[in-house]
Amino acid sequence: MRLLLLAALLALSQGVLSQGYPARPVRMLVGFTPGGGTDIMARFLAPRLSEYLGQPFVVENRPGAATNVATDLAAHSEPDGYTLLFTTSALAINASLYKGRLKYDALRDLAPISILSESPNLLVAGPSLEAKDVAGLIAYARAHPGKLNYSSAGAGTTQHLAGETFKVRTGTRIVHIPYKGTAPSLAAVIAGEVEFSFANVPAILAHVRSGRLRALAVAGAKRSEQMPDVPTLKEAGVTGVEVPVWYGVLAPGGTPREIIRALAEATHKAAFSAELKPRLEQEGAEPIGNTPEEFAKLLREDIAKYAEAVKISGAKPE
Repeated sequence: MRLLLLAALLALSQGVLSQGYPARPVRMLVGFTPGGGTDIMARFLAPRLSEYLGQPFVVENRPGAATNVATDLAAHSEPDGYTLLFTTSALAINASLYKGRLKYDALRDLAPISILSESPNLLVAGPSLEAKDVAGLIAYARAHPGKLNYSSAGAGTTQHLAGETFKVRTGTRIVHIPYKGTAPSLAAVIAGEVEFSFANVPAILAHVRSGRLRALAVAGAKRSEQMPDVPTLKEAGVTGVEVPVWYGVLAPGGTPREIIRALAEATHKAAFSAELKPRLEQEGAEPIGNTPEEFAKLLREDIAKYAEAVKISGAKPE
């Protein structure tokens, strides 16, 4: 069935190409600063889409407001396939975290295309944290309430939600310091401005290997293949903090289905290509390349799941 579906997607994409799409460069909006995990994934994907569809796909960073700047711009762009959004699970989180304050509706104003890959978040510490493991971090935080700080890529990101849920599950009082993207968030940890952070594997892998960051635990259901010696938070004694991050492509709502299908097929092809699949896995990300229908179903489920997580954690936009 999957082979038949992919064949159908390919046929549709060829039909779109024959009708002239894309006839000019396509911009891909990213709601984070350059250098973070989302930006890395977008820049992995863009050249493959350019190769398959015959026009440049240009990554355009529009950080701010926990990805809402880029998302709002994409949601209100012309639905012609020339403006896309490359984003993360933050899209699902923001639906409840910013409820009543958003100028877009994720399910109404955006059309899911495909998820490129998925990666877990990790708890990483910098040189200013003396604790060598999760137990030591929790013990220090409990003994010194309000003294520790953790950074995130911005309010409403999976890193923020992981941090707030961690505080609830461990009964600690730790201060959240939001930054405008993963790269500055991790730079703050490395510089000792904050003690720790949650971040996805692609963003932290090089820093961990160089010794600038220490990976203490995986905020996911299983260990990372890239760092098999790092335990999960559950293994470290903290349950209920599983906040993976997916990286997906969406278009403005109302974009023609033929264009959505063509882009989905190209994203699937890219995710499992000989050029990109090893790079994704090397960065600790699992290739996904699902269909628009599968992505739409996951988005609906995640919006419901994270609404409950936001409620439990008490996370607030900052």
